Amino acid sequence: MKDFGCYIEGTWRPAETNEWIDVHDPADQKVLARIARGSAKDIDQAVASAQTAQQEWATRLPSDRARILYNIAQVIRDKAEELSMIECRDAGKPLAQAKADANAAARFFEYYAGVADKILGNSIPLGPDYVDFTVREPLGVTGQIVPWNYPLQIACRGIAPALATGNAVVLKPAELACLSIFTIADICQEAGLPDGLLNIVPGFGHEAGAALASHPGINLLVFTGSVETGTAVMQAAAKNVTPVLLELGGKSPNIILPDAELDTAIPLIIKAAFPHSGQTCSAGSRVLVHSSIKETVIERLRDSIDQLTLGRGLDDPDLGPVVSASQRQRIEDYVLLGQQEEADVYTGGRFIGDADQSTGHFVKPTLICPASSSARVAREEIFGPVLTLLPFDTLEDAERLANDTEYGLVAGIWGRDIGRAHWLANRIKAGQVFVNCYGAGGGAEIPFGGYKKSGFGREKGMDAILSYSQIKNVCIRIDASNVNF
Repeated sequence: MKDFGCYIEGTWRPAETNEWIDVHDPADQKVLARIARGSAKDIDQAVASAQTAQQEWATRLPSDRARILYNIAQVIRDKAEELSMIECRDAGKPLAQAKADANAAARFFEYYAGVADKILGNSIPLGPDYVDFTVREPLGVTGQIVPWNYPLQIACRGIAPALATGNAVVLKPAELACLSIFTIADICQEAGLPDGLLNIVPGFGHEAGAALASHPGINLLVFTGSVETGTAVMQAAAKNVTPVLLELGGKSPNIILPDAELDTAIPLIIKAAFPHSGQTCSAGSRVLVHSSIKETVIERLRDSIDQLTLGRGLDDPDLGPVVSASQRQRIEDYVLLGQQEEADVYTGGRFIGDADQSTGHFVKPTLICPASSSARVAREEIFGPVLTLLPFDTLEDAERLANDTEYGLVAGIWGRDIGRAHWLANRIKAGQVFVNCYGAGGGAEIPFGGYKKSGFGREKGMDAILSYSQIKNVCIRIDASNVNF
């Protein structure tokens, strides 16, 4: 067991309280490590460190920043196996998914290394008497609150663009799963990142997280998590007029049209529904299927789900444990609620209490068909391995059902007729719409963010640069009469 303190100004130190939080393996409840219980005092120190370091970092040549980010990517690749094992045990996810997260973490730094020296302004023609142009400048210190489901990947997707645009970072990881982030701090230092540009203060959300969200020295607050917590974070930031970038919940549909190629669609819909045991905001947790093929789709989904394996992440099953006892209870309560709402449970709905399955938090993947689209299980984010299914008859019905939720993060459309697919894609209220695919590997190149209560702002891709920078216009008047040769 190892202790991880606060990482401030390039050094590890205990929290000011000298208190610690145990981090458990969700598969067997063994203690993996202890993390510092950070407080407002630790946040103050981290922000002060970031403010000092950022002033010099912002004056660096963009090409210098790019080289350091590329070095970080290379070291992440060199240590990908180590990072994967940490993420696997800490978050409980299957090893193959943890390896994909390590690859994505490296890719974020590679991508934004290539962007760092290409952040351009524009020239605005105002006539011969003026020279007018825009420049993009860093915001300053970004506060980032990272969730427990994808600590490695989500931390790196925020750190990389923040550094590329000349900002510094103060990061508060989730107490349930966060150990890979501490390795990223060591990697950044090894790769030559100046001290103070990345600071990490672990702890509880209501302590360290609340202090970060309300800190007047933060110039951008980045949060990924639930709508309820995101609302509280936004309210805290508003007191300092701090801009926020929010990526919140989802209830994303996969729409199966009557001419869909099911041999291709079904495996990918299953994969989209159950990444990290469904504990994914962008999971395709709803299936909307044309009535003419409903029974066929139910049968094929049920057969596929019944073949999925559960187990410890290190054994690389299809599904690992969910993160905690409270998360397991939440999922169980939703399935029981669905049954009370007269939903049909076609497979799953049973809960495995022990890890091996004898001491962890294992939930059998479930296919449930609500009695109507107004049922809570059809509308609310469950955040577990529960896939809901509803039929539709017309494209207009599919559009209505797809948008009949407070979320709007991702959607998938499956069908051979590209005209009908495009008609739907134009009408679905979601930040990402995929046709005959889902996720596209989660590429760093694709902007990611939501409509409605799924949040606002965009991460990943070139659009993230807009979130991590601010624009300045410079207008110079030229008096041609005073120009002498």
